[in-house]
Amino acid sequence: MKLSKSLIIAFIVLVLDFATKRWVESALFYGQQIPLTTFFNLVLTYNAGAAFSFLSDAAGWQRWFFSLVAVGASAMIFYLLRKHAQDTLFCVALSLILGGALGNLWDRVSLGQVVDFLDFYIGVYHWPAFNVADSAIFIGAVLLIVDSFRHKGAAAREDGASAHSRPGEKR
Repeated sequence: MKLSKSLIIAFIVLVLDFATKRWVESALFYGQQIPLTTFFNLVLTYNAGAAFSFLSDAAGWQRWFFSLVAVGASAMIFYLLRKHAQDTLFCVALSLILGGALGNLWDRVSLGQVVDFLDFYIGVYHWPAFNVADSAIFIGAVLLIVDSFRHKGAAAREDGASAHSRPGEKR
């Protein structure tokens, strides 16, 4: 997959994330919930921490720490996209993660916290609210796992084929 295609995917995620967050901020006030189904609300909330509000109650240093992590991860992803351009699934997964990381980085730098608004629940038990960037990161991570199994299976088939070779026989 060409680097330009990977960056287009990341850019689409970034734009969708930015647009949905700004729309939610303009349409809802903090904490407002709009029930859409029996298991899903739109809600405007903010997260100064990371996943599951990890470190959200820290003194403020976490904003810059998580921003630095996002910048470092984005640089590594860009490098991997260039190096593994031939592996389409791997590049799509990394592109989704890159777009999500940049979307949340934008919020951290500009707002000091991340806008979350997707609220799934069962009864009174709510999953922590999340956003489009978080969704893209999750889907990208799942695709990386799928890709790793795909490569592991191919490696096992190659090992099995070489194990059945006679000494001196080329495969």
